[in-house]
Amino acid sequence: MTDQADPASAEHAAVPEIPGKPTSASRTTLSHIMTHNDTNLLGTVHGGVIMKLVDDAAGAVAGRHSGGPAVTASMDEMAFLEPVRVGDLVHVKAQVNWTGRTSMEVGVRVLAERWNESAPATQVGSAYLVFAAVDADGRPRSVPPVLPETDRDRRRYQEAQIRRTHRLARRRAIMELRRTRAAEGYED
Repeated sequence: MTDQADPASAEHAAVPEIPGKPTSASRTTLSHIMTHNDTNLLGTVHGGVIMKLVDDAAGAVAGRHSGGPAVTASMDEMAFLEPVRVGDLVHVKAQVNWTGRTSMEVGVRVLAERWNESAPATQVGSAYLVFAAVDADGRPRSVPPVLPETDRDRRRYQEAQIRRTHRLARRRAIMELRRTRAAEGYED
Protein backbone atom coordinates (compact mmCIF):
# COMPACT_ATOMS: atom_id res chain seq x y z
CA MET A 1 0.00 0.00 0.00
CA THR A 2 1.34 3.43 -0.90
CA ASP A 3 0.63 6.88 0.46
CA GLN A 4 -0.35 8.00 -3.02
CA ALA A 5 -3.93 9.31 -3.21
CA ASP A 6 -6.32 7.98 -5.81
CA PRO A 7 -6.53 10.70 -8.53
CA ALA A 8 -10.25 10.06 -9.07
CA SER A 9 -11.05 10.60 -5.39
CA ALA A 10 -8.81 13.67 -5.27
CA GLU A 11 -10.73 15.11 -8.22
CA HIS A 12 -14.07 14.28 -6.57
CA ALA A 13 -12.87 15.82 -3.29
CA ALA A 14 -12.20 19.11 -5.10
CA VAL A 15 -15.94 19.52 -5.65
CA PRO A 16 -17.45 20.77 -2.39
CA GLU A 17 -19.98 18.26 -1.10
CA ILE A 18 -23.33 19.62 0.02
CA PRO A 19 -24.27 18.38 3.49
CA GLY A 20 -27.31 16.12 3.52
CA LYS A 21 -30.64 17.02 5.05
CA PRO A 22 -32.94 14.68 6.97
CA THR A 23 -36.31 13.83 5.48
CA SER A 24 -38.09 15.68 8.29
CA ALA A 25 -36.33 18.98 7.48
CA SER A 26 -38.55 19.73 4.49
CA ARG A 27 -41.66 17.60 5.12
CA THR A 28 -44.83 19.69 4.98
CA THR A 29 -48.63 19.58 5.01
CA LEU A 30 -50.86 21.91 3.01
CA SER A 31 -54.56 21.99 4.03
CA HIS A 32 -57.48 23.46 2.10
CA ILE A 33 -61.27 23.41 2.44
CA MET A 34 -62.97 22.47 -0.83
CA THR A 35 -65.73 24.81 -2.02
CA HIS A 36 -68.23 24.93 -4.89
CA ASN A 37 -65.57 26.76 -6.94
CA ASP A 38 -63.52 23.55 -6.92
CA THR A 39 -66.18 21.22 -8.34
CA ASN A 40 -66.69 19.56 -11.70
CA LEU A 41 -69.99 18.79 -13.47
CA LEU A 42 -70.44 15.68 -11.30
CA GLY A 43 -70.41 17.76 -8.13
CA THR A 44 -67.09 16.41 -6.87
CA VAL A 45 -63.79 18.26 -6.73
CA HIS A 46 -61.89 18.54 -10.04
CA GLY A 47 -58.90 16.23 -10.27
CA GLY A 48 -56.97 19.25 -11.54
CA VAL A 49 -57.68 21.16 -8.31
CA ILE A 50 -56.23 18.26 -6.33
CA MET A 51 -53.27 18.04 -8.73
CA LYS A 52 -52.51 21.75 -8.21
CA LEU A 53 -52.54 21.29 -4.43
CA VAL A 54 -50.23 18.29 -4.87
CA ASP A 55 -47.86 20.33 -7.07
CA ASP A 56 -47.94 23.28 -4.63
CA ALA A 57 -47.08 21.11 -1.60
CA ALA A 58 -44.42 19.16 -3.50
CA GLY A 59 -42.90 22.41 -4.81
CA ALA A 60 -42.68 23.82 -1.30
CA VAL A 61 -40.92 20.66 -0.10
CA ALA A 62 -38.52 20.65 -3.08
CA GLY A 63 -37.68 24.32 -2.55
CA ARG A 64 -37.12 23.81 1.16
CA HIS A 65 -34.93 20.77 0.63
CA SER A 66 -32.86 22.28 -2.17
CA GLY A 67 -32.60 25.71 -0.55
CA GLY A 68 -33.96 27.59 -3.55
CA PRO A 69 -36.10 27.38 -6.66
CA ALA A 70 -37.14 23.99 -7.98
CA VAL A 71 -39.38 23.27 -10.96
CA THR A 72 -41.69 20.33 -11.67
CA ALA A 73 -40.00 17.98 -14.13
CA SER A 74 -42.60 15.20 -14.08
CA MET A 75 -45.57 13.81 -12.20
CA ASP A 76 -45.81 10.05 -11.88
CA GLU A 77 -48.58 7.79 -10.75
CA MET A 78 -51.18 10.36 -9.71
CA ALA A 79 -53.80 8.08 -8.20
CA PHE A 80 -57.28 9.25 -7.23
CA LEU A 81 -58.54 6.71 -4.70
CA GLU A 82 -61.79 8.33 -3.53
CA PRO A 83 -63.81 11.35 -4.66
CA VAL A 84 -63.40 14.62 -2.77
CA ARG A 85 -66.53 16.60 -2.02
CA VAL A 86 -67.44 20.19 -1.28
CA GLY A 87 -66.85 20.77 2.42
CA ASP A 88 -63.99 18.31 2.67
CA LEU A 89 -60.87 19.52 4.44
CA VAL A 90 -58.05 18.22 2.25
CA HIS A 91 -54.57 17.67 3.68
CA VAL A 92 -51.70 17.27 1.22
CA LYS A 93 -48.64 15.73 2.91
CA ALA A 94 -45.35 15.83 1.02
CA GLN A 95 -41.75 14.80 1.60
CA VAL A 96 -38.55 14.28 -0.36
CA ASN A 97 -38.15 10.54 -0.95
CA TRP A 98 -34.95 10.52 -3.01
CA THR A 99 -32.35 12.91 -4.38
CA GLY A 100 -30.02 12.79 -7.34
CA ARG A 101 -27.40 15.36 -8.28
CA THR A 102 -29.90 18.07 -9.31
CA SER A 103 -33.27 16.36 -8.98
CA MET A 104 -35.54 15.14 -6.21
CA GLU A 105 -38.50 12.80 -6.03
CA VAL A 106 -41.26 14.10 -3.77
CA GLY A 107 -43.92 11.73 -2.52
CA VAL A 108 -47.36 13.12 -1.77
CA ARG A 109 -50.34 11.67 0.12
CA VAL A 110 -53.74 13.36 -0.13
CA LEU A 111 -56.14 12.93 2.78
CA ALA A 112 -59.68 14.27 3.21
CA GLU A 113 -62.03 14.66 6.13
CA ARG A 114 -65.39 16.36 6.53
CA TRP A 115 -64.84 19.84 7.90
CA ASN A 116 -67.59 19.44 10.52
CA GLU A 117 -67.01 15.85 11.66
CA SER A 118 -64.45 14.34 13.99
CA ALA A 119 -63.94 11.16 11.94
CA PRO A 120 -60.35 10.46 10.94
CA ALA A 121 -59.13 11.63 7.54
CA THR A 122 -58.98 9.01 4.80
CA GLN A 123 -56.46 8.78 1.99
CA VAL A 124 -58.02 9.96 -1.26
CA GLY A 125 -54.97 10.20 -3.50
CA SER A 126 -51.22 9.91 -3.93
CA ALA A 127 -48.58 11.02 -6.38
CA TYR A 128 -44.87 11.09 -7.05
CA LEU A 129 -43.29 14.15 -8.62
CA VAL A 130 -39.76 14.83 -9.81
CA PHE A 131 -38.40 18.33 -9.29
CA ALA A 132 -35.24 19.86 -10.70
CA ALA A 133 -33.43 22.48 -8.66
CA VAL A 134 -32.56 25.53 -10.79
CA ASP A 135 -30.48 28.65 -10.36
CA ALA A 136 -31.54 32.22 -11.19
CA ASP A 137 -30.85 31.55 -14.90
CA GLY A 138 -32.92 28.37 -14.94
CA ARG A 139 -29.90 26.06 -15.11
CA PRO A 140 -29.78 22.91 -12.96
CA ARG A 141 -28.05 23.25 -9.61
CA SER A 142 -26.92 20.68 -7.06
CA VAL A 143 -29.21 19.54 -4.26
CA PRO A 144 -28.28 18.16 -0.84
CA PRO A 145 -28.67 14.42 -0.42
CA VAL A 146 -31.77 13.38 1.52
CA LEU A 147 -31.03 11.44 4.70
CA PRO A 148 -33.84 8.96 5.42
CA GLU A 149 -34.53 8.82 9.16
CA THR A 150 -37.03 6.00 9.66
CA ASP A 151 -37.64 2.56 8.20
CA ARG A 152 -40.56 4.07 6.26
CA ASP A 153 -38.25 6.79 4.87
CA ARG A 154 -35.69 4.14 3.84
CA ARG A 155 -38.43 2.10 2.11
CA ARG A 156 -39.62 5.22 0.27
CA TYR A 157 -36.04 5.97 -0.79
CA GLN A 158 -35.62 2.45 -2.20
CA GLU A 159 -38.98 2.57 -3.99
CA ALA A 160 -38.05 5.96 -5.47
CA GLN A 161 -34.87 4.43 -6.91
CA ILE A 162 -36.99 1.75 -8.60
CA ARG A 163 -39.34 4.39 -10.06
CA ARG A 164 -36.33 6.36 -11.35
CA THR A 165 -34.90 3.26 -13.03
CA HIS A 166 -38.28 2.63 -14.71
CA ARG A 167 -38.61 6.28 -15.83
CA LEU A 168 -35.15 6.20 -17.43
CA ALA A 169 -35.76 2.81 -19.08
CA ARG A 170 -39.11 4.00 -20.46
CA ARG A 171 -37.49 7.16 -21.84
CA ARG A 172 -34.69 5.12 -23.51
CA ALA A 173 -37.19 2.66 -25.03
CA ILE A 174 -39.34 5.47 -26.45
CA MET A 175 -36.33 7.27 -27.92
CA GLU A 176 -35.10 4.03 -29.50
CA LEU A 177 -38.55 3.38 -31.00
CA ARG A 178 -38.61 6.90 -32.45
CA ARG A 179 -35.12 6.45 -33.97
CA THR A 180 -36.16 3.10 -35.47
CA ARG A 181 -39.37 4.54 -36.93
CA ALA A 182 -37.50 7.53 -38.37
CA ALA A 183 -34.91 5.19 -39.95
CA GLU A 184 -37.79 3.22 -41.49
CA GLY A 185 -39.18 6.44 -43.00
CA TYR A 186 -42.14 7.00 -40.69
CA GLU A 187 -43.01 10.58 -39.87
CA ASP A 188 -44.54 11.33 -36.50
